[in-house]
Amino acid sequence: MNPVPLRPNPIARIIFASRWIQLPIYLGLIVVQMIYAWKFLKALWHLIVNLGIMDENTIMLAVLNLIDVVMIANLLLMVIVGGYETFVSRFNTDNHPDQPEWLDHVNASVLKVKLSMAIISISSIHLLQTFINASAIPAEKIQWQILLHLTFLLSALAMAYTDKIISSNHHAAQPHHH
Repeated sequence: MNPVPLRPNPIARIIFASRWIQLPIYLGLIVVQMIYAWKFLKALWHLIVNLGIMDENTIMLAVLNLIDVVMIANLLLMVIVGGYETFVSRFNTDNHPDQPEWLDHVNASVLKVKLSMAIISISSIHLLQTFINASAIPAEKIQWQILLHLTFLLSALAMAYTDKIISSNHHAAQPHHH
């Protein structure tokens, strides 16, 4: 005899369904991604058209700006795809040949680490742009930027360490099967 599956109470169903309230947020981030694609194409066109009159530093700054836009777009993609998969609903793309490798094992913890690394990378690009323009930037602004970058680094290390502790405690609590 098969037991009758329990149906969640109405409050639990409402709370569970509320995850779909995040859908417009993720759709809005797709619009933001289109804005960044437009910004990238505009900056690329500007670089191509003005290449003949740019010096080496100006070209390097333009390329770093393009890389910055790409990294922000990657960050957006991770938030959209990873956030939706983690907090709203599964994609069910298991057999799709284009499925990103990291999507197989995405969870809130993995997403936090990936986002932290993306933010550190973006901050690094900004710092590099600042150092290339150092003569035109006040020293106090450079110091704040370095401090902010170090804060990102320390935060990422603290998150990674916390995840390691949680993960090792979780594995220690699991019974071992031989």
